[in-house]
Amino acid sequence: MNASERRLLQAWRSLPEGSRASLLDYADFLLQRQTTAAAVAVVPQIPLDIPRPNEESVIKAVRRLKATYPMLDSDHGLLNEVSAQMTRHIIHGEKADRVIDQLEVIFRHKYDAHSASTPTAS
Repeated sequence: MNASERRLLQAWRSLPEGSRASLLDYADFLLQRQTTAAAVAVVPQIPLDIPRPNEESVIKAVRRLKATYPMLDSDHGLLNEVSAQMTRHIIHGEKADRVIDQLEVIFRHKYDAHSASTPTAS
């Protein structure tokens, strides 16, 4: 086990159970963003209608928003902003509903910028 792995394990052991679950969710999120699709698919250019459930974790909200806005998948600025919101929630204890509200705004703004810069077919 290297120093980083020991440090991560030590942090894990010092966290309460709820925070451990959040840390695992965040690790899953980081793994998901590292994977790439093997096949190229046609990506919709308008947001999909995926309603926000009454009860939703931040990780599930990110997954829902990524599915809602598939055209933003390669936006690295979006990944940075999502990571910052995850940090607010996991590290700083910001309530999930507030973070999800902010994520909704971020995705919408990114979509608006994307659609403004994407040529339309005539």
